[in-house]
Amino acid sequence: MDFCLCELVQCLVSLAALVLLLVVVIAHVSASGMVDLGRHEKEKYFLTAQGKEESFPSLFDPHSLELSIVVPSYNEEQRLPVMMEETMEYLEKRQKQKPSFSYEVIIVDDGSKDKTSEVALGYTEKYGADKVRVLTLVKNRGKGGAVRMGTLSSRGKLILMADADGATKFEDLEKVEAGLQDLSPKPDNMAIACGSRAHLEEKSVAQRSMFRTFLMYGFHFLVWFFCVRGIRDTQCGFKLFTREAALKTFCSLHVERWAFDVELLYIAQCFKIPIAEVAVNWTEIEGSKLVPFWSWLQMGRDLIFIRLRYITGAWRLESPRKTQ
Repeated sequence: MDFCLCELVQCLVSLAALVLLLVVVIAHVSASGMVDLGRHEKEKYFLTAQGKEESFPSLFDPHSLELSIVVPSYNEEQRLPVMMEETMEYLEKRQKQKPSFSYEVIIVDDGSKDKTSEVALGYTEKYGADKVRVLTLVKNRGKGGAVRMGTLSSRGKLILMADADGATKFEDLEKVEAGLQDLSPKPDNMAIACGSRAHLEEKSVAQRSMFRTFLMYGFHFLVWFFCVRGIRDTQCGFKLFTREAALKTFCSLHVERWAFDVELLYIAQCFKIPIAEVAVNWTEIEGSKLVPFWSWLQMGRDLIFIRLRYITGAWRLESPRKTQ
């Protein structure tokens, strides 16, 4: 009996080792080696209020504005106007109070099938292309890909990533700015402040089903175990970067869909970029593109693959290099 049990344990250990080896091989083989910073010819230009094409600048250029806001948008013709009205009202009011304050909003249409670009261009016509620019991607890249493309086209000294649904109150920008300012030291002026909903977790757990709560805690564990330590909420779509931190992190980013935030923060921690986590006001908005079960499975898979691909050398931390 003991002999049979010993054989069973050996078989299970061997099977587990084989499965682990298979996962490592799949992770390595399925990884693309280099980060693709190139863009389609049509993605190099934005339209002015007069309909004239002008070239986007590059993140590699010196900053010329105080703040850039990058808004990834996929099929957001319904939700985008609400977010943009709140955002522009805040930004215009701030500029009136402090005329030296300069900003731009870059709305990235991530290959939408609706009228997202047309809606966005309405704000270019209203406020001018110096304040609102629309980057229309030829094909859908995913939220991470859209944020990266917008960031690489920005002019700001600080760069804010903000969701198109307006779930985070835009005035909370001041909170993440304060969090960024409080970070010290900032090596090579690199720092990141992440908006966080962790303080709302107890309330959200009470409103969620047991299954969704299990998935949430499972995801948090995988994030902690494989990638990012010390950040309770990696997924809030309200993150502020110094220009130097954005350049360092986005040039190494591989994941273009839901788990991109985790890789971004993993890269930041590898480069020892200081990160602040700041509580923000957040409201769940209807129309989320996140499909609870399948999106969580995809993110879980991506988290495991992120770690394995860096460990095996399939992915490497990149030095900032020019886009094409």
